[in-house]
Amino acid sequence: MTAVIHRRAALAGLAVAAGACLAFGAPARAGAFEDFFQAIQRDDGDAIAALLRRGFDPNTRDPKGQVGLTLALQDGSLKAFAALMASRQLQVEARNAQDESPLMMAALKGHVDAVKQLLARDADVNKTGWAPLHYAASAGSPQHAEIISILLERHAYIDATSPNGTTPLMMAAHYGSSQAVQLLLDEGADPTLKNQLGLTATDFAMRAGRTESAERIAAAIRKRQPNRGKW
Repeated sequence: MTAVIHRRAALAGLAVAAGACLAFGAPARAGAFEDFFQAIQRDDGDAIAALLRRGFDPNTRDPKGQVGLTLALQDGSLKAFAALMASRQLQVEARNAQDESPLMMAALKGHVDAVKQLLARDADVNKTGWAPLHYAASAGSPQHAEIISILLERHAYIDATSPNGTTPLMMAAHYGSSQAVQLLLDEGADPTLKNQLGLTATDFAMRAGRTESAERIAAAIRKRQPNRGKW
């Protein structure tokens, strides 16, 4: 049954791709659709460049509505990413069904150079809802800390709130590194904010058993409290 569903989805995608090619005045070769997404999986930048030269739309979506640029970043297909970025027709803010942008995926996967390139193409650093900074704070590698710094340099809102009120500091406290937590605190993140469930960044850290991050956040809260003189 699963194989039948996949075949039907692929056929539906071929029809969509053929219609898109006609709309853009390009040759309607159905096989180009499969070639495009297979080239992304193989990280075959030359194959993608050849398809684009023949007029294939770089913004074509797969049967699940995912754009090639985001798929390339998700899979670590950086040659494919480079080939797509070379296209003037590429829409760097194309979102998937989860409202994720390519910049968010690059931030999540720790692709520093890709983040820089997307920002150079005016990718939205402060999209509403879940933002790139949330995604950068959701992992703990040195690359993710560097991406946090890059986004903040581009004026990312440090206390951006997700649809449920979660901030980047909360994400770093639960999923990221203590260094990322400290970076956000040093740059002015508010450690006292609560999400819609009433949870603070400290609560996020403690729930994940990240005591070092919890201690850093607690120290930041103490610094915010006014000093009281002694009698």
